[in-house]
Amino acid sequence: MSSPFWISPIRRVSLLGAAAFLAVSFASAQSTETQTDATSFSPSTESSSQQMMASLDADGSASSALPAAPAPASAAAGQETTDYSGWKGHDLTHRLAFEAGGGFNAPDSNAVTYGGQFTVGTGVHINRRLSTLIEYQFLDAKLPGYLIAEAGANGGHAHIWSFTVDPVFSLFPKSNNDVYVTGGGGFYRKVTSFTDPELTEYCYYFCEEGTTNAVVGHFSSNQGGWNIGAGYEHRLGGMYGDSKTTLFMEARFVDVLTPAVVGATPNGLGATTVAADTKLIPVNLGVRF
Repeated sequence: MSSPFWISPIRRVSLLGAAAFLAVSFASAQSTETQTDATSFSPSTESSSQQMMASLDADGSASSALPAAPAPASAAAGQETTDYSGWKGHDLTHRLAFEAGGGFNAPDSNAVTYGGQFTVGTGVHINRRLSTLIEYQFLDAKLPGYLIAEAGANGGHAHIWSFTVDPVFSLFPKSNNDVYVTGGGGFYRKVTSFTDPELTEYCYYFCEEGTTNAVVGHFSSNQGGWNIGAGYEHRLGGMYGDSKTTLFMEARFVDVLTPAVVGATPNGLGATTVAADTKLIPVNLGVRF
């Protein structure tokens, strides 16, 4: 049987050992925490701070240390630009031009009188200011009375059709209301016809007789010619005049370089004389896009 005298010292030693172990553990934990805190403020961080402080001016204001703002890109890569003035970024389809119009024509020589006409054309927009068109034009004009009387006919007309190359130059390309000049030249064919009334039969639900003006004689010529003129156009849509579609009104001077006809007797009609050159002033209303 053990004595209490020996138990007491053993307990004392155990308690002292436990206390010593806890003290060592606590000191080790404190040392590790202190080392971690010291490591968080590394020399590289201190160097960065010193560089930032060095970038300040003497008066304490920030200088060029701040990064420059990125410059805005004019357009994303591969994205079509809106610089209509130079037609940059537009494909061939966007550059194509079309027109159609019609109106009347007034004479500027004694070879024809008043009549009607129509024009169609296609081409390309070279830039915002300049376009080039290939135009087909058909003009129908009555013949003057003296010419009909010489031939001994009751009526007559002249048909002129042409293929010409005609540039169109805009004076105010950025405005919705524009003024332009145009002109060109090419191939012209003129057919002068004399008519007399003839009996004919019209049949619909029933038949009846009437008269129609039939061609009883004609002569023709192929030659060159030229035209020049000006017009007004209004763009449809586009706040800044950037629409391709326009309504236009124009007048041109047309000179068809026809040869003189002296003493011609078309199909046995009377001797007819026509001076050289056929000059007209077509007035045209239409649309371009």
